[in-house]
Amino acid sequence: MPLARISLVAGKSADYRRAIGDVIYDAMIETLKVPKDDRFQIFTEHAPDSHIADEGYLGIRRTKDCIIIQLFLNQGRTVEQKKQFYRAVADGLHQRIGLRREDVFIGLVEVAKENWSFGNGEAQYADPG
Repeated sequence: MPLARISLVAGKSADYRRAIGDVIYDAMIETLKVPKDDRFQIFTEHAPDSHIADEGYLGIRRTKDCIIIQLFLNQGRTVEQKKQFYRAVADGLHQRIGLRREDVFIGLVEVAKENWSFGNGEAQYADPG
């Protein structure tokens, strides 16, 4: 069950945000093998002076339009699956909304399955022991 937190500079349209969410969701299904309908996303918009992505770290030229995607997910994906996810998101956002690939920053946070509760105060993925 991934949880995506997407941060971007304020002022983008609802359609723009929806396209970002769609691309991330489609990439999760395709590359990370997430179940269909497992879509949990939080968008946070920031004033330009509160949304900082270094303009040259690792030789990558970022702009003020850089979006930061933090994805919490279960442990167990291979490095290859993660690389495919990064590429699918960057390519998909470039194709759908014209976002520069350099302006897509992704951080994955892997957690153990028992660290999720989908509701009802239960740990649905925890071992029943």
